[in-house]
Amino acid sequence: MRILIIEDEAGIVRFLERGFTAHGHGVVTADDGENGARMAVEEPVDLVLLDISLPSMDGHEVLKRIRQKRTGLPVLMLTARDDLRNKVDALDGGADDYLTKPFVFEELLARIRALTRRADQQQSARVSHGDLTMDLLSRRAWRGENKIDLSSREFALLEYFMRHPGQVLSRQQILSAIWDYAFDPGSNVVDVYVRYLRSKIDRAGAPSLITTIRGSGYRFDPGTK
Repeated sequence: MRILIIEDEAGIVRFLERGFTAHGHGVVTADDGENGARMAVEEPVDLVLLDISLPSMDGHEVLKRIRQKRTGLPVLMLTARDDLRNKVDALDGGADDYLTKPFVFEELLARIRALTRRADQQQSARVSHGDLTMDLLSRRAWRGENKIDLSSREFALLEYFMRHPGQVLSRQQILSAIWDYAFDPGSNVVDVYVRYLRSKIDRAGAPSLITTIRGSGYRFDPGTK
């Protein structure tokens, strides 16, 4: 696991680096809020430890910026403040957990294990290609930051396409998978629903994510759009 520590107290950073390295984790650090927010968004990190009191930008604002770009990144906030207001503000702002300094390193590790288990469970319930994401539990979909409103049949059709990227799917395959019974071979229900789906997931002026393969069916091409 690669952990980003956003903390301005050098002694705490050294303590955490030694502990995480001993447990086989990679560590990157930032000692101010501005750089920390940038690294959380741009660096391939798996979890963020975020102090509330930081130079240049406080932890609450850093958390807000992280959540604007990486909604599923686990964030555990560290602070010496033990008052209820700060804890509530952190959790309401999107933090996944909260630990007050000073703390025992073993407890921190246990909390991190719990957060990553939760993140893994959430990830298994999501399907993503490029900037298109589906959450199978909440039955929601997004293109970038924009939520897409889909009917139950549209949602099922999009999931089927996203489970088979780059494959040519015949109309009969789609009918069998989504409608689960045989339609009249002359039915245009698949074409109708593909048209509905395109109108919701495609961007104006850009090629469609769903390519028509003449005489064969459709292919979902998320990586080229």
